[in-house]
Amino acid sequence: MKKILFLTGTRADFGKIKSLISTLESQEEFEVFVFVTGMHLQKEYGYTLIEIERCNYTNVHTFENHTHETTMDLTLAKTIEGLSVYCKEVAPDMIVVHGDRVETLAGAIVGSLNNILVAHIEGGELSGTVDELIRHSVSKLSHIHFVSNDDAAKRLIQMGEMTSSIYTIGSPDIDIMFSDTLPDLEQVKDYYEIPFEEYAVVMFHPVTTEAAEMNQYASNFVAALLEDNTNYVVIYPNNDLGSQFIIDNYKKLGNNTRFRVFPSLRFEYFLTLLKKSKFIIGNSSAGIREAPYYGIPIINIGTRQQNRALHAAIINVGYEQEAIKNALQQIVYQKVHKSNSDFGVGNSAQLFLDSLKNSDIWSINHQKQFKEL
Repeated sequence: MKKILFLTGTRADFGKIKSLISTLESQEEFEVFVFVTGMHLQKEYGYTLIEIERCNYTNVHTFENHTHETTMDLTLAKTIEGLSVYCKEVAPDMIVVHGDRVETLAGAIVGSLNNILVAHIEGGELSGTVDELIRHSVSKLSHIHFVSNDDAAKRLIQMGEMTSSIYTIGSPDIDIMFSDTLPDLEQVKDYYEIPFEEYAVVMFHPVTTEAAEMNQYASNFVAALLEDNTNYVVIYPNNDLGSQFIIDNYKKLGNNTRFRVFPSLRFEYFLTLLKKSKFIIGNSSAGIREAPYYGIPIINIGTRQQNRALHAAIINVGYEQEAIKNALQQIVYQKVHKSNSDFGVGNSAQLFLDSLKNSDIWSINHQKQFKEL
């Protein structure tokens, strides 16, 4: 029996790996462990550990990595310490990490320095800002790459990764997006007490390399939303440096009946809300990944998604209030065609399982090689 340890630090990365965890949980030849840290354990961001507990996974371990200083280097150090101790208890055969978060980097460091295979989900992509540095660093520390598309695979090869270590499985959240288990809209609206017939979704995150300007950016954003006449479902940012500026500005929306503000939403419930929304506005990867699959118009603000796979239907604007206001006036005329191929077709979990069941993956050398072009 192979022991597989998944690491999750945010509601977003859990949504990406949930289908993978659930698939392995049902297989006798794998023992699954879930290391939960980061935003999941912070009450101000919705304490999303609850969402993981609802899945009834057999082995869930929590570790609080939050520090009062909230700097990424200290969070990284603390996560490494906690995960290292847990790995010595569990002795996993593989650590699975996702994306470009500081917790992801911690997982890759612990695995690579302890002779544990590291599998990276969605490496080889362009994140923008400091996230991109983390993503590529994780790729170089990882032995196995489960990528979302051929473009990502080509970038990893360009970085010197071995072709035999790269598996194209698509983006795992697509599995959930098109599952037949999503709740219907009325169920979601009742659960979250959302009174609107029509609404748009707001997801605006801090940009760590622009932390000093985030208060002004958030102020401009909120002012533009208040000038508009659309109803909005607003979801808190992630907990990166600068998030408090955004949360403080969201307080201006508190007494306005056009807004419902939430620290977090259950992933499947969020997908239903997104699918039925008029548009999404902000700088979340949901506007790059999920929204195009549902044919939802997108206003992308600022630099956070710079260089990522962008669709022609996205309106890209700067942080100025007037620019955002103009985009809101244009979005009602935006014509969108559903995407159907950029990030897979909804069978990522099965492809992931097939890869782990193949003996080839377990013979990958722990001592990495660099492939010359």
